[in-house]
Amino acid sequence: MIERYEDIEVDGIMTKDMTSGSPMKLVLGFSVPLLFGFLFQQFYNLMDTLIVGKVLGVDALAAVGATGSLNFLIIGFCMGVCSGFSIPLAHRFGAGDYSAMRAFMMNAVYLSAGFALIMMVVTVIFCRPILELMQTPDNIIDQAYLYIVVIFIGIPATYLYNLISGIIRAMGDSKTPLIFLAMAAVLNIILDLVLILFGGMGVSGAAIATVISQGVSGICCLIYSSRRFEILKTSKNERRINPHYMRTLCGMGVPMGLQYSVTAIGSVILQRSVNTLGSDAVASVTAGTKVSMFFCCPFDALGSTIATYGGQNVGARRLERIPAGLKACSILGIGYAILAFFVMLFAGNSLALFFVKEGQTQVIGNVAQFLLINSAFYIPLVFVNVLRFLIQGMGFGKLAILAGVFEMVARTLVGFVFVPLFGYTAACFANPIAWVFANIFLFPAYFYVFKKTKKLLNYEEQRMETAC
Repeated sequence: MIERYEDIEVDGIMTKDMTSGSPMKLVLGFSVPLLFGFLFQQFYNLMDTLIVGKVLGVDALAAVGATGSLNFLIIGFCMGVCSGFSIPLAHRFGAGDYSAMRAFMMNAVYLSAGFALIMMVVTVIFCRPILELMQTPDNIIDQAYLYIVVIFIGIPATYLYNLISGIIRAMGDSKTPLIFLAMAAVLNIILDLVLILFGGMGVSGAAIATVISQGVSGICCLIYSSRRFEILKTSKNERRINPHYMRTLCGMGVPMGLQYSVTAIGSVILQRSVNTLGSDAVASVTAGTKVSMFFCCPFDALGSTIATYGGQNVGARRLERIPAGLKACSILGIGYAILAFFVMLFAGNSLALFFVKEGQTQVIGNVAQFLLINSAFYIPLVFVNVLRFLIQGMGFGKLAILAGVFEMVARTLVGFVFVPLFGYTAACFANPIAWVFANIFLFPAYFYVFKKTKKLLNYEEQRMETAC
């Protein structure tokens, strides 16, 4: 019998069941909407950088770039926490326990609100001293501060969007947040033009546009899901604070958040070394990173897809489907990685011109070099995303954090040792080396997780049979 990929109806809402059907079709059907979501999200981040570089100049571009690793350190933690919070929901959905899923959802909301408030206050207070500690060049530090402090004030908006979209994806629906994110991307571009070109707000205008746009997309997702999805409507008992559920959520969310942050620590150290090379080098890395992040969206989409796929199938006790899902994601990722490399090979200089003027030949050449070196290692990046998110989706978030430690060590090594010796070229190799280091850990970690999960499920089945 040929299995078909179909929607299932749960409490009046159509969702994606990833526990049956062709893994390749499931991965494509789920990841394509996610891909467009990531593209829209990166698009308006890219537009911030593009408008800043073209309108405000290289120094302003460098100021935004100098905050990149610090931004990743904090905002990455927010995103990781929300992704981790969605895993117990995916497990409960896969097991068909919708009441527990809703209870987990409400406790995730409470925790997110607390995290958002605390992080906003702490980061706003300490962001200037951190920029000084990172040796941000004197000619750009004031602009860098104006940009990043606004982003940190908007941390609640970051939590709102990532939590609600993660909850919806945990049920197998990756399409709902897409329309609102597309609207937010358009809104961000409009606000960029209004605040920077006509409002004269400089880099702070770009940050305000980003925060408002993300907040709008989060609010739209919240309103839509609360009115449309009956499965998310909670009872009084499901809205109670549950310490056990909170511990479970923190056990998943905090390690995933720390994974991003641990990875970012290496990026902060690397950024400090790049800052010593001058504002042109900072601007080059900024532009190259923005383009690379845009081209890496398919890898992010595959990672989020395999996390939900793994979570649902573990919850449904269908572990035999995990390797097929991993294979499907790997084939798609490798195929795209090869294509992306050739694009970077032939169009690197042209892509750099989106950010700087034609006369800035040194920056253009640096950006092209950065893109070529990074894209040559996109295949290792495929497995960094797919294996790490699969391990997380299967419920081993604490183990996946060690991959971030390997990346941190690699970037720290490059920042402290190789950038002082070899300059800008060494900075271009920082990400590729970090990806290779992470894979040294992730491949054996996946086989360990799969074997352990299989033993746990077999033990539970035997115990249930004995009890009967």
